Amino acid sequence: MFHVEHGTDGKLMLIGRLDASQADKAKKVFENINDSKVIDLKELDYISSLGLGILFSAQIRLKENGHSLKLINMNDHIRDVFKYTSFDKIFEIE
Repeated sequence: MFHVEHGTDGKLMLIGRLDASQADKAKKVFENINDSKVIDLKELDYISSLGLGILFSAQIRLKENGHSLKLINMNDHIRDVFKYTSFDKIFEIE
């Protein structure tokens, strides 16, 4: 299961498993982001290549308008996925 929570501080928290079965839900969320946003991945257990693609598409679209996504609180597994795919060079990661 996957869901997104909106924090009171403006962060988006991704929770669960972002895979192909949850892609439509994630796309709807990220298509509606129009300015820089912090994405908290503390409770994200898994991300598939499709999930990476959703984040990548949002990042590219936002950068065209001078904005970006900042990713925080990655667990070691998610951090490794970003490192091995070189997505750690595309996103600001804390």
